[in-house]
Amino acid sequence: MTHTTQVAMRKALLLFTGALVAATTLAAQQATFYYRLGKDTIAVEQFTRTATSFTGEVIRRVPNVLRIQYDITLGAGGKPTRAVIRQRQADGTPLAGQPSEARFTFGTDSVKRENVFPDSTQTRMLAAKQAAFVITWPSVATAELLYAIRKATRTDSFTAVSTGGVAMFGLTPTVGDTMRLIGGPYPMRLRFDADGRMLSVDGFYTTNKITGVRAPGGVDMNALAAKMTPMGVASARGTVSAGFGGTQSPVVIDYGRPKVRERSVWGGELVPFDTVWRAGANAATHLATSKPLAFGDVVVPPGMYTLWIQHTRNGTSLIINKAVGVWGTQYDSTQVLGRAPLVLAATPEFVEEFTISIRVLPQNRGAIDFAWGSQVATATFTVRQ
Repeated sequence: MTHTTQVAMRKALLLFTGALVAATTLAAQQATFYYRLGKDTIAVEQFTRTATSFTGEVIRRVPNVLRIQYDITLGAGGKPTRAVIRQRQADGTPLAGQPSEARFTFGTDSVKRENVFPDSTQTRMLAAKQAAFVITWPSVATAELLYAIRKATRTDSFTAVSTGGVAMFGLTPTVGDTMRLIGGPYPMRLRFDADGRMLSVDGFYTTNKITGVRAPGGVDMNALAAKMTPMGVASARGTVSAGFGGTQSPVVIDYGRPKVRERSVWGGELVPFDTVWRAGANAATHLATSKPLAFGDVVVPPGMYTLWIQHTRNGTSLIINKAVGVWGTQYDSTQVLGRAPLVLAATPEFVEEFTISIRVLPQNRGAIDFAWGSQVATATFTVRQ
């Protein structure tokens, strides 16, 4: 064998070894995300990323066990060319009355969506120029694709298609290696490494307190789905009422009841300092009264209102708002009727599930208690005739 031949063979061997290493690296990009609400695991997502595909499955248990499987084909610059989404029950069978799968085909300025049913296929064209693709809550893993597109285009936000339709999605820098998700139901904080791999998800500064951590490798999703139990509604709805005066004029409060789940409450993870909190969970907390209520100098006429709480280092206040029928993230400061002071005190015992109570006091007076964790915040009022 000549020296020239030996050199050529070495080069070929190096090229083959390099290609093998690269392929192994791409194939090794499998990871699992564990999403938790306090101490409780509410979803698990496994995915595999290569240069040409992003495939995975998320299993969630709120309110029931649901499996969402996705297969995304990637083109130049990590942009999607095709995607398929399937929703399944815990045993892997399709959901009754739902399409067996949704197919997306990406064009230059539009996306074709096909909802496939056993006896028909519904097709719709969505106007979306150079669209990205995301899977929305509880899946956040596809934010890696947003990160890659952002890096390639140097654009913070762009049109993206999700199972819900077309919206603006993207990422904007915060501090260090942390990004904030733009678009979607919650502006989660996402942390990435130098190679664009997402490492963690944090909803601390949102109304969705879910956190997520990445673990290498995969898990047996079929076995996991078989073992998962439905969690039910994460925050049940509650109603409390009390009657005042000779006619027992009612005061009624309807609210969501989140649980502590081993998290810090007042001034911590659940009720951070200075933020306006919905005084519950999900839909805004609503108060209805048939008589005028006076919280100090703030007079609340008969009608319906929403209640909010702002907890600061200098004091805590109850905010009475005129906007009703709103979700708990839709706080409108222009609709504030007034603010009343809240007095914080220790609870006799730890309150795991957020609890509002209305107490009838002498001389046509009353009190509203907001108890959670180891403290209760109280506002007193007078019922005017």
